[in-house]
Amino acid sequence: MADRKLSALVLLAHPNPSQSEVNLTMARAARDLDGVTLVDLYAQYPTLDIDIDLEQARLRAHDILVLHFPFYWYSTPAILKEWQDLVLEYGFAYGHEGTALHGKVMFCAVTTGGAQESYMADGVNHFTVRQLLAPLEQTANLCGMTYLPPLVLHSARSAAEEHRIAAHARAYAFALETAQADRWHLPSVAKAETLNAVLDEMEG
Repeated sequence: MADRKLSALVLLAHPNPSQSEVNLTMARAARDLDGVTLVDLYAQYPTLDIDIDLEQARLRAHDILVLHFPFYWYSTPAILKEWQDLVLEYGFAYGHEGTALHGKVMFCAVTTGGAQESYMADGVNHFTVRQLLAPLEQTANLCGMTYLPPLVLHSARSAAEEHRIAAHARAYAFALETAQADRWHLPSVAKAETLNAVLDEMEG
């Protein structure tokens, strides 16, 4: 167990979260937690002019990194790719002397428009969300971080009418709280396809 509560940095990358009830509710749930810093990247950098020194300082100051975004064409929104390209520099995040992120934990909180069954080998997308996020997983590996499976909300467009948003926001908060309390056996969790199943087991 950790001697202290771990700190978490959540990078929200949604072009207009106010028009996404799912992502807005999730962001509020994360923001309200003690020890969680939530950064709305599009609000802070509307022209994508990212402050590299500030972002690197944020990374150094936190133990857990959460990339929170809607799934766009099997990847991240543009600003998050720009953030990776600029912030995760050689000599800081990777390379012989690039050890700033070693030992930290990273996971993604993702919403998709497609149904869960569409993200399977025999589904229309042919791959699971975790498989499609392989570039981010390898980025974490290269930076010496422990990568955990994504927390996923499928069929986001129907989540409100199906009354799934509040429960998912609670699951998101629970994921952050349990990660901060160092309650996860990281080697076991890292093997899962999604964090959803892990959290269901923990809550059960």
